[in-house]
Amino acid sequence: MEHSRNMIQLSNGQKKVLHNIIAWCKEDRSSTNQYITVGGYAGTGKTTLIAVLRKRIEKLKKGSAVGFVSYTGKASRVLRSKIKEEEALFSKDTVGTIHSLIYSPIVNEKEEIVGWKQKEKIDRDLIIIDEASMVDELIWRHLLSYKVPIIVVGDHGQLPPISGLFHLIANPELELDEIHRQAKGNPIIGLSIQARQTGYVPPGIYGETVRKFSKNDHDYQETLGDLLSNYSPDTLILCGYNKTRKRLNAHIRAMLGFTSLVPEVGDRVICLRNNHEKHIFNGMIGTLVEINNVVGEFFKAKIQMDGEDGVYKGYISKEQFTSDSALNFTNKRSRIIGGDLFDFGYALTVHKAQGSQANRVILFEERFSKMDDEQWRRWLYTGITRAEKELYIIPQ
Repeated sequence: MEHSRNMIQLSNGQKKVLHNIIAWCKEDRSSTNQYITVGGYAGTGKTTLIAVLRKRIEKLKKGSAVGFVSYTGKASRVLRSKIKEEEALFSKDTVGTIHSLIYSPIVNEKEEIVGWKQKEKIDRDLIIIDEASMVDELIWRHLLSYKVPIIVVGDHGQLPPISGLFHLIANPELELDEIHRQAKGNPIIGLSIQARQTGYVPPGIYGETVRKFSKNDHDYQETLGDLLSNYSPDTLILCGYNKTRKRLNAHIRAMLGFTSLVPEVGDRVICLRNNHEKHIFNGMIGTLVEINNVVGEFFKAKIQMDGEDGVYKGYISKEQFTSDSALNFTNKRSRIIGGDLFDFGYALTVHKAQGSQANRVILFEERFSKMDDEQWRRWLYTGITRAEKELYIIPQ
């Protein structure tokens, strides 16, 4: 039990994990692993544990400098808010994206950021990664190169990262599996448990804004139409198939008044390929603030990425906006060298939405024929846990 503005009551599972992390922190760094992994399902109190852990670390080593990091700017802002609320942010600590911790901007004569380079060293005694299921292999190798101890925290129930086979949190050394008392009454957490354990959510009304429709519901089509027509940037519309994603994107753009098949200023777009030099990553969502047609394969664009301070400036593929799948994984890959990949970002596949959350999620259940039961459970669980307050599940 720890004290802050309010007293935090840890569960037995949280206490056990905390004890093991503290024991790891006390070990001789030359004889132990540089990092330790902690997995926790939605509602198991991962952020609470991080806050209590930080206060314990301060007792062990007063004045230590901890770097709290997340994959995206939005996630790091949420983390900062929660840590500050528990009075667990100390004077030398920093909270930000992994990118801002380990890379420095390259600036041209106009003081514009034109790229990023890895820092030679970082002045942190410890790094704590939140939402670690999103970390790819390249960033992980760069993090390890600083020889700073790292505590890795993430949800091991989610799908693996979008690209490659690397999955940092797939088999965590320590696990939180007990739902935190504050989350027990949350219907979204309840449905996430059903999805993770059984791969099935029965149709029904689970709360004022949490529902799975049945195609036999008399108001099914009307309510779905209302939900889609009330799209806002704080809505995630999720599905499985790219053909569904394309159809939904076209439908929502038409409802919002966009008349062109090509992207326009104000369009929501999603990044489909990492570009570390541009500080954009697979799954990041933003809004087009400027777009110009240029000769050749690309548009010249400026995009305000959600939760990020900087504006993306660069060349983006024209063909991607009419393609059924990401060009990065087709034989047309050679035609997009020198540009970045974005597509309309109103509706996303669940795989692309892993790093995102929103107040409202509309989830179209779509199971691929090649999916085994384990993959389906992860898919459904990941989709459900993108929702913060409202969740509407549409049956296949």
